[in-house]
Amino acid sequence: MGHPKGLYVLFFAEMWERFSYYGMRALLIFYLTKHWLFDDGKSNLIYGAYTSLVYITPVLGGYLADRYLGQRKAVVFGAVLLTLGHLLMAVEGDGGQGSAAINVFWMALAFIIVGSGFLKANISVIVGQLYPLTDVRRDGAYTIFYIGINTGAALGTIMAGWLGETYGWAYGFGAAGIGMLLGLVVFVLGKPLLLGKGEAPRPLSKKLEWSLYGIGLAAIVVIWALVQYQSVIQTLLIISGVALLGYVLFESFKLEPHARDRMFAVLFLIALNPVFWGLFEQAGGSLNLYTDRYVDRGGVPASLFQSINPIYIVLLGPIFAGLWVWLGKRGLEPSAPAKFGLALAQVGLSFLVFVWGAHTVGVEVATPVFFVFAIYFLQTTGELCLSPVGLSAMNRLAPKHLASLIMGAWFYMTAVGNFVAGKIGEATGGESGEMTKEATLAVYSTIGWWTIGIAAVVLALSPFVRRLMHLDTLRNDGDHAMAGEAELAEPQAAGVNPAAATRH
Repeated sequence: MGHPKGLYVLFFAEMWERFSYYGMRALLIFYLTKHWLFDDGKSNLIYGAYTSLVYITPVLGGYLADRYLGQRKAVVFGAVLLTLGHLLMAVEGDGGQGSAAINVFWMALAFIIVGSGFLKANISVIVGQLYPLTDVRRDGAYTIFYIGINTGAALGTIMAGWLGETYGWAYGFGAAGIGMLLGLVVFVLGKPLLLGKGEAPRPLSKKLEWSLYGIGLAAIVVIWALVQYQSVIQTLLIISGVALLGYVLFESFKLEPHARDRMFAVLFLIALNPVFWGLFEQAGGSLNLYTDRYVDRGGVPASLFQSINPIYIVLLGPIFAGLWVWLGKRGLEPSAPAKFGLALAQVGLSFLVFVWGAHTVGVEVATPVFFVFAIYFLQTTGELCLSPVGLSAMNRLAPKHLASLIMGAWFYMTAVGNFVAGKIGEATGGESGEMTKEATLAVYSTIGWWTIGIAAVVLALSPFVRRLMHLDTLRNDGDHAMAGEAELAEPQAAGVNPAAATRH
């Protein structure tokens, strides 16, 4: 397909990592409500806290990889922690919050959270390192990578969800652990195909390397405590978010004017993450519970409906990748900020369509399963306008020495969105903590309309933000430029430069 072989090593490693993560995610809200016996509101909050921490820790993992460890070793260490964490999830105990085994459960979450921190941002950065900055294959590579992510997510959801709900929690979580182990094996064996990308920025002593691993293990203990106290996470999100924003701005003002403007554009795009993911991540929380209790699903286990989104991604991803290329060649492709506005409009509309569908048959009647497919369809088309485009924009617009930090900041704001999702899910439980159909639909209607309004503002601002990106002066690094070749720039955030297409 005209891409480096290393891309497919990353594809398969990330596919199995997503197999494990999404397989476990499909079951988590049911595990919390049915096995550990938390109420609906508390379960949504724990779910949101867990998923938010999964996206916060890449800031630490990205920083350590940038400065000391290198992305490849960080990914290997993260994969080891993830494998152990998913296997610990298979320890059930007696159930209920009085069971001693619940401490093993919290520890398993901590291993998964820290492991994700070392793996998630860094494997995405290695994808970008395989290509020159103005290589027209970059967005195609990220779309292929994204399809790998969602192939694993679909398979993991179906396998782990079916095993967990049919035969027992340990079988579902055990399958997720085996999937992660396969991902680790693929990545280690595929090292030669990465062509030296993702290595440490300077020679790394064994003492320093093992000290960094020690920091990771210490972080597990901290996260074990944090995940049990969600209010503390909320406070830390606010404090650390302000600190991260301040540091990025501090670094931005050291840059030359065009690079500084690009960083401002990056911050604008990153700031939209909490809005999108706050709605999108209802899928594994409140929407998962709603599907279990209030949807006419014909006896299909509710967790299996979590596979709809990744299946849509696999089917629609190539179509969207081709669409951006087709529009780009004709000068009609929306800019990255405009795509973000379209993404917000679609995720907001998805909830309004779902609420309308539930009301058409009456609140007292089970919601037709068609509207579950409809809400995931609109959320998926929105996701394809935001997530792969955002990954590519972060990698392209950030200065090389800040690449992993900016990717970490992207995931950090996704973390904020996941915590927001938990708070929204908690609201569907009302004061009693138990979800009701009427209250949930009312919450969905409110967030849908608000997001449509925000989308309109983003679309209005998108031409200004695009100018801040200065794509006309974006250059390859000197070591990427081909001999005798002029350094070429792409006119769009996620398109094809027809002039460059003839040279690569």
